[in-house]
Amino acid sequence: MTNAEGRPTTGTGRPTSRDVARLAGVSHTAVSFVFNGRAEGNLSPATQERIRLAAAQLGYRPDPVARGLRRRRTAVIGLVTDEIASSPFAGRLLRGAMETAWASEHLVLTIDSGGDPAKEDAAVAELLDRRVDGIIYAAMSLRRVRVPEGLHRTHSVLANCLPEDGSLSAVVPAERAGGRTAARLLLDHGHRRVAYIGGLDDIASVERLGGFRDALRAEGVTVPKEWVLRTGGEITGGHDGAVRLFGDAEPARRPTAVFCYNDRVAAGVLHAATRLGIAVPAELSVIGYDDQEHMAAFLTPSLTTMALPHRQMGESATRLLLDAITTGRTPPATVRRLACPVVPRSSVGPAPTV
Repeated sequence: MTNAEGRPTTGTGRPTSRDVARLAGVSHTAVSFVFNGRAEGNLSPATQERIRLAAAQLGYRPDPVARGLRRRRTAVIGLVTDEIASSPFAGRLLRGAMETAWASEHLVLTIDSGGDPAKEDAAVAELLDRRVDGIIYAAMSLRRVRVPEGLHRTHSVLANCLPEDGSLSAVVPAERAGGRTAARLLLDHGHRRVAYIGGLDDIASVERLGGFRDALRAEGVTVPKEWVLRTGGEITGGHDGAVRLFGDAEPARRPTAVFCYNDRVAAGVLHAATRLGIAVPAELSVIGYDDQEHMAAFLTPSLTTMALPHRQMGESATRLLLDAITTGRTPPATVRRLACPVVPRSSVGPAPTV
């Protein structure tokens, strides 16, 4: 039986490997060799090419379910998230994971738990029931997480979070190194009177400030205690912190640069600077963190910032998982830290001479 285009079909209308074999004039085994990666050494290059041309002419694609049954794999990996769907960075991490999986002929099945531990456990159980080849657990923000029940029953990797019990491999941003890089950028521009605004006591806050202080200390620069303001992660925190620092201070006694916990805090600092008549970057340099999409590049002036490697985390976690699936060996419970590069824009300039 043929379709309207003259292609042989089965009763389902989907070309089979036997259809390809008939059109190419080869055995069914030869077709299997080509599409199961066993052709080299068994078939000549000319025969392999003839089979591929026949498959393309018929529109044939190997049945992923049948292939998965033979390999005892489904070519599907699970991705369980906490509240990442509400994060402005979610698309980058998911895109990195999905494109890396697709390049290795895997699909990604994503479930967002909304941060509910019971839903996380249920999500993992559902993915295990569907025989996924492995699971990535990703968090909206860097933190230590309870490992969902059942995650140790398959190959698993964490992204943008650390396991409370240290039992699984994790891929996270190199936050402390990012803080050092931000400090070196300001030092290279001649700044020695520097402040830090934003954050609380979360891992990212501690690491970013710690790295910032490390680099300054190496150059003999100390951040005064009163110039470290823990004001949270929102625009209001940045605005209020800047007003406290600059509101009544003479130019010669105030910081010439501010490192902000994130881009939202930096936006608040820029707003306060405008209200106070402080020119950025002529009188004050401001550097943020996150490179938040639709924000950092559109502030006035555009914000120099440290980019979080969300896409790279998705890619790296997926590669780790695929390697484990291929080798059958779970990756060691280590932490892989990915660089947070500088995104230079217009908010950082030379230190003023006053």
